[in-house]
Amino acid sequence: MSQISQLQAMDAGTRRREARTVIASSYLGSTIEYYDFLLYATAAAVVFPKVFFSGTDEWVGVVAAYGTFAAGYVARPLGGIIFGHFGDRLGRKNMLIVSMLVMGIASTLIGLVPDASVAGAWGAVMLVILRVCQGIAVGGEWGGAALMALEHSESGKRGFAASFVNAGAPTGAVLGTLVMGAFAALPNAQFLAWGWRVPFLLSFVLLGVGMFVRLKVSESPIFKAALEQEKAEQEQAGRDNARLRQAVPGSAPVRREIPLLQVLRRPKTLIFTMLAGAAGFALQVVLATFSVTYAVSKGADRQGVLYAFAAASFVSIAFVIMGGRLSDKLGRRPVMIGGLVLFIVYLTPMFQLLSSNNIGLIFVAFAVGLMIHSTLFGPLAAFVSEQFGTTSRYTGASLGYQLATLLGAGFTPGIVAQIFKDSGQNTASVVWYLAVMSVVSIVFILLTREPKNNDLQAVGS
Repeated sequence: MSQISQLQAMDAGTRRREARTVIASSYLGSTIEYYDFLLYATAAAVVFPKVFFSGTDEWVGVVAAYGTFAAGYVARPLGGIIFGHFGDRLGRKNMLIVSMLVMGIASTLIGLVPDASVAGAWGAVMLVILRVCQGIAVGGEWGGAALMALEHSESGKRGFAASFVNAGAPTGAVLGTLVMGAFAALPNAQFLAWGWRVPFLLSFVLLGVGMFVRLKVSESPIFKAALEQEKAEQEQAGRDNARLRQAVPGSAPVRREIPLLQVLRRPKTLIFTMLAGAAGFALQVVLATFSVTYAVSKGADRQGVLYAFAAASFVSIAFVIMGGRLSDKLGRRPVMIGGLVLFIVYLTPMFQLLSSNNIGLIFVAFAVGLMIHSTLFGPLAAFVSEQFGTTSRYTGASLGYQLATLLGAGFTPGIVAQIFKDSGQNTASVVWYLAVMSVVSIVFILLTREPKNNDLQAVGS
C-alpha cells in the first residue's frame, strides 16, 4: 500500500494520537531551542554590556551588546536554507535532531566565553561566532518543528497544531528568564563574574532531554507520501528518458529541482510572507530586550523586572495557542491584523507603565503586550507554512519565517536603542518606529492570500 493510501486508511484515533505525540514533541523541542536562543536576549539586556563592553557609555554598551544579538538573526535565514534543503530532500525528523545538537553545544559554550578582562575584544568575537551557530540552529529548528506539527494534524486544526511550536518561544523565555533571574539574586559582582554563565551551561542538560524526545518522533506522513509519489514519477520519467535517449542520443535526464530554486521561482510569496511577519518579531524582541533595559534604567529592580517578564510570558503561552485556534475558525489574516492594530494602540501606554518603577505595573505592561502579540504570533506558524508546497515547504517556510525575523527582530533592539539614545531618551520616537513597521506588515498580510484552506498534500511549490 502506498504512503498516500496508508495516510488515508489510518483510523482517526491513531492519527489523533500520533498528532498529539508530534505536537507535544515539537512544543518541547521548540521550548528548549528558544530557551537557549532567548536566554541570550536576556543576557544581552542585563549582562553583556557590563561583561564584554565594560568601560563604555551605558547605552553605547547596550547598542554593542544588541549588535552581537543581531548576529543570530542574520544567521537564521542561512540555517533555514541549509536545513530546509536537506529537510525537503531527506525528511523533517533528522534535521530536527541535528539542529538541536548544534544549538545545545553552542549555548553551552557561550557560558564558557572569557570576559573582556581576560580575552579583551576576542571575547566578543567568540560570542558572535557562537551566536551565529545558535542562529543557524534555530533557523533550521522552527521550520521542521512547525511542519511536523502541521503535516500530522487534521484539516481545520492546523493553526491550533502549529501554534504549539510558536508557544515554545514564550515557554523558553519563561524558563530562561526564571533561571537567569534566580542567579540575578546573587550579589552583583558574583552575578557578573560567574552567575550569568550557569543558565547557559544548563543547556547541555536540556540537550539530553530534547534528543531523547526527538528520537522517538515519527516522520511526517505527508512528506513520506509526497516522497513516494515523487519517486514513482521519477521512475516513470527515468523510463521515458531511457526511451528518449535511445531515440535522441545525448539528451539529458530529468533531475529533481533544488528546493530553494522552487521557492525562488515564486519570489512574491517569499517576499510577502517575510514582510507580513516582520512586525510581529519586532514587537516580540522589543518586549524581551529593550523594554527590560528601559524598565531597569528607570529605577526598577533588575530581578523584579525579569520575573515580571517571565510571569507575563507564562500567561501569554495560552494566548498563543488560542490565537492559532481562533485562526482556524476566522482565518489567519483577520486574527493577525487585529493583533497588530491593537498593539499600535497599546504602544504608548505600555512605555508609560514600564517607566513607573512599580513591578506590578511593569508586569501589567508585559502581560498585556504579550497577550496582544500572541494573537498575531499564534497563527503565524500556519500562515507561513501553508504558503508553500510539500517538496519545498521546509525551505520556503523556514526562509520566509527567518527572513521575517531578520528584518523584524535582528536589528530592531539596536535600532530602537539608538533611536532612544539620539532622541534624548524619548520613547515617542520608538513608538513611531514600531507603529510604522506594524502598518507595513498589515499591508502585506492584506496582499497575501488566505492560506487556511490550502491543500497541504500538493507537491508543487
